[in-house]
Amino acid sequence: MIITDIELIQITWKGPYSLNELDLLQNNVTDYGIYTIYGTHMIYGKDVLLYIGKADQQTLGKRISQEGWDNTNDSNNHKIYVGRLHGPINPSNQIWSKQIALAESLLIYVHKPAYNQKNISSIPDTDLQNIHILNWGDHRALLPEVSGTRWTSKLDDTIYEMYKYEC
Repeated sequence: MIITDIELIQITWKGPYSLNELDLLQNNVTDYGIYTIYGTHMIYGKDVLLYIGKADQQTLGKRISQEGWDNTNDSNNHKIYVGRLHGPINPSNQIWSKQIALAESLLIYVHKPAYNQKNISSIPDTDLQNIHILNWGDHRALLPEVSGTRWTSKLDDTIYEMYKYEC
């Protein structure tokens, strides 16, 4: 089977930022993308991936500040990492927004952070089948490479034959 038409989404991760540093993520030209929140979870322990979110119509700093992370028992220990998409050409805002949404959806589905509810048990399967994410930089607990081909139903009906050595 030959797999074609892969849409590559590359994300460069930087951090950590604290909740007090969200003003550093307010650039109206570049501060859009995906973000992760790490902190303490009563079951999973300290400094674990809690949440994956997106910011595509407002800056990362503005979006993260709206979610109430400062109202938790562990707010002083939260670590924020931001992922900005990059590639060989700058896409239109519409394509960029779509890539952010697809990347967030696939990353949540694959990593299943404790505080995310959407996309944990279902994803837009057809939309994600040809998405391939490369995480660069400080992606921490995120897998360096995530493929929609692997995590969707794309190969479910494929019939395979076991390879055999020919003498």
